Amino acid sequence: MGKDKLKRFAEIATFDNVIELDNGKILKSQWAQTHFKNNNPVILELGCGKGEYTVNLARLFPEINFIGVDYKGNRIWRGAKTAIEENIPNVAFLRIQIENLLDYFTEKEITEIWITFPDPQPQISREKKRLTSPRFLEKYKTILKKGGPIHLKTDSDLLYAYTKEKIEELGLKVHVITNDLYKSDLVDEVLSIKTYYEKKYLAHDKNINYLKFSFE
Repeated sequence: MGKDKLKRFAEIATFDNVIELDNGKILKSQWAQTHFKNNNPVILELGCGKGEYTVNLARLFPEINFIGVDYKGNRIWRGAKTAIEENIPNVAFLRIQIENLLDYFTEKEITEIWITFPDPQPQISREKKRLTSPRFLEKYKTILKKGGPIHLKTDSDLLYAYTKEKIEELGLKVHVITNDLYKSDLVDEVLSIKTYYEKKYLAHDKNINYLKFSFE
């Protein structure tokens, strides 16, 4: 591991807005009350990377709590540091494997989920690792409040098509769907937030897919 990564890992251990591994388990069912010290809704960004969506959503909606979830601490460092520097209190980052979500959140604890530019895991052998596979969707169904939406933004046409297929197979409700977000009339202050990776894709004129769906 490079010196910069080691430095960032050491630094996030001192951040009050970063919770790592087992330390997050004691907050299960108590994220709003115990960590954020309020009773506001909690929204997750899964595979948050540098945390651009988490931080920008928190800026737009100070009355909502946002948690970015990722395993790579050197990426989380950027979003967490920005939130500290700008004194954004409604942001937290949880460093865990996403497959372990049910160890950290209880039933109906989460209002909404964002999945922004995840690894599409294109190999057939890695389908179960796709964040919109039935394996993960079952976990989301457990922790989401009734009617809570899931948002997917992705440059991957494969992941977009795969997710549409699973939504149809499982009989889920589609609210919004487009295979070219920035050529649609859907873009607002939320959907116009761009991650580091999204900016790279757009620079190469890549279409951006967007899906908003729920379990009921």
